[in-house]
Amino acid sequence: MTEQQHQSQTQAKKSPDNIQYTDVIIVGAGPIGLSMARMLSGGELKVHIVEGQPEDTITNPAFDGREIAITHRTKEMMLNLDQWRHIEPENVHLLKRAEVYDGNSPFALGFDKPDSVRGKPIETLGYLLANHRIRKAAYDALKNEIANPTYLTTHFGKRVNAVNTNDEIAEVSLEDGTIIRGKLVLAADSRVSFMRKALGISADMHDFGRTVLVFGTTHTQSNQQTAHEGFYYGKTLAVLPLGEYKSSMVITVDNSQVARIKAMNKEELACEMNNWLNGRLGEITVTSDIHSYPLLGVHADKFYGNRCALIGDAAVGMHPVTAHGYNLGMESVAILGKLLIQAAQKGEDIANPRLLARYHVTHSTKTKAMYHGTNAIVKLYTDERPPARFVRRAGLRLSNSFAPVKRLITAQLTG
Repeated sequence: MTEQQHQSQTQAKKSPDNIQYTDVIIVGAGPIGLSMARMLSGGELKVHIVEGQPEDTITNPAFDGREIAITHRTKEMMLNLDQWRHIEPENVHLLKRAEVYDGNSPFALGFDKPDSVRGKPIETLGYLLANHRIRKAAYDALKNEIANPTYLTTHFGKRVNAVNTNDEIAEVSLEDGTIIRGKLVLAADSRVSFMRKALGISADMHDFGRTVLVFGTTHTQSNQQTAHEGFYYGKTLAVLPLGEYKSSMVITVDNSQVARIKAMNKEELACEMNNWLNGRLGEITVTSDIHSYPLLGVHADKFYGNRCALIGDAAVGMHPVTAHGYNLGMESVAILGKLLIQAAQKGEDIANPRLLARYHVTHSTKTKAMYHGTNAIVKLYTDERPPARFVRRAGLRLSNSFAPVKRLITAQLTG
């Protein structure tokens, strides 16, 4: 018997139990995939979510050093999705002000909180939450549904082998032989998305040749609950306030500098940070190990295809300098989720190309400009040539004195 005949017989003997049917298949149980699953609750749609990692890594995600800036709009979404209550108040850090510096210049482009956002008074410019707490809160909001499912079926610890879509169905094949068939498949895996590639959707990918290094600190002078973004000629340093006397340091450096910084002991690293900050935070103590992440930006050319769509980082992964990656991911959930719910309530096809195109246009109109604009800013502010230094210093001063520009940037920060 040939190998092909053997495979054919094996396929013919497969039990129908290997095939499961649903409406929406979500690949990726990160916070964006879980948020979409939570948004689609209510009985109109059946959802399957697939995640290659085992459930315990999703239930209790490990600390990874990253602090995520949350806009007021994202906070509202987290409240509506029952996620916010799962984060203890002491772990929600207020961001009262943001300042941008160029090199060692004492001049700062500053952004204070407005009095209100969308007509509601606010206490802060934004919020800072640890990434692992966001992930856990997204899971906890679905924990009861996962334990006692009514609309959601979960597949943890199972990787996707293949995905196929046509005019009739979307089909995902798992490594254990399970086949899931639905009306629509959503890629929510990562910015280096297996699903995006498997679905044949191209993307603009930009390797910055840099690495992000993150570690925690305490200091003797108050940070005034102010985030600092400093461009120090070939490297950047963001100081994220976690209370007045505790901050997360986020360094972005050329890959060739990573080994040197990682080789420093905590005292040497603290001294280097103090030099960069000109003593602004007083005596600095490094309180954690260094966590590192390669810096890769990505923007899909389309956010949808035949019975498929991209959400979160699979659609757009931003350079962290604008602190908008997670907020844009939640916007993708808000835009597409609302369209799917409305279509289901009307008995319409949730994978109608016009519906998916509407999602793409609505979401990409904002993300494309932000993605390319951010990349251009990063290129300018990491250029060490004298003309670039002149342009960026002039740009900071012009932006600081031109109220409409400051209001536009502040609106982006608050959401």
